[in-house]
Amino acid sequence: MFVAGFPTGVFAANCYVVAAEAGAECVVVDPGQDAAPAVAEVVREHGLRPIAVLLTHGHLDHMWSVLPVCGSYDAVCWVHPADRRLLADPLNGLPPEWAGALLGGGETFAEPDEVRELADGATVEVAGLNLTVDHTPGHTSGSVTFRTPYSPGAGRRGSTAWTEPAADAPELMFGGDLLFAGSIGRTDLPGGDHPTMLRSLADKVLPLDDRIVVLPGHGDQTTIGRERQNNPFLKGLVPGPARSG
Repeated sequence: MFVAGFPTGVFAANCYVVAAEAGAECVVVDPGQDAAPAVAEVVREHGLRPIAVLLTHGHLDHMWSVLPVCGSYDAVCWVHPADRRLLADPLNGLPPEWAGALLGGGETFAEPDEVRELADGATVEVAGLNLTVDHTPGHTSGSVTFRTPYSPGAGRRGSTAWTEPAADAPELMFGGDLLFAGSIGRTDLPGGDHPTMLRSLADKVLPLDDRIVVLPGHGDQTTIGRERQNNPFLKGLVPGPARSG
């Protein structure tokens, strides 16, 4: 398995390029601000071909470069229907006072040519990967995570958002802004809701295997077990039914 991860833009949102192996088709998860050149570098270096862009949610720092990445590689964009409107109108997901600071360069946003919608519990089979979709609202109405079986492989060295996990890790979870190392996603932006976030964590995160590696939308990777033990926001939450991939 091949994974490259790198922070993008002023908010340092993590973007990931994922493939079953180097030299194959790949997916791009959350191409944020200025992500396109970094994606192009990874693609050239490792002989990859992006065929899909997967969005954990519709906030601008995670989908800024959807249009150029999809357009450059004729890739399909996958997004939850509750956040789809943000592709063309990302300011709907941000406080009004942020608009001038973020969009001072006359940027244009629109849906890519092909958009497909994600559903809770569905499996996206693309680029030789099987990605389980979990709808995890709270940060936004359409926030999701993606889980895929992990096999040790050629992860890109020197990446600040990725280090090779333990060989016994059963899955990788691309968590977006649901769960971070020691924290959780904010809920004070338009579409956010703290009680809903806590339900998502209890129902979709706590029942998972402790060995699952979480690749978050910001900051360093972690594991379910590490966050179960140390994350103060998970304390006192009652897990839902046990779940697996």
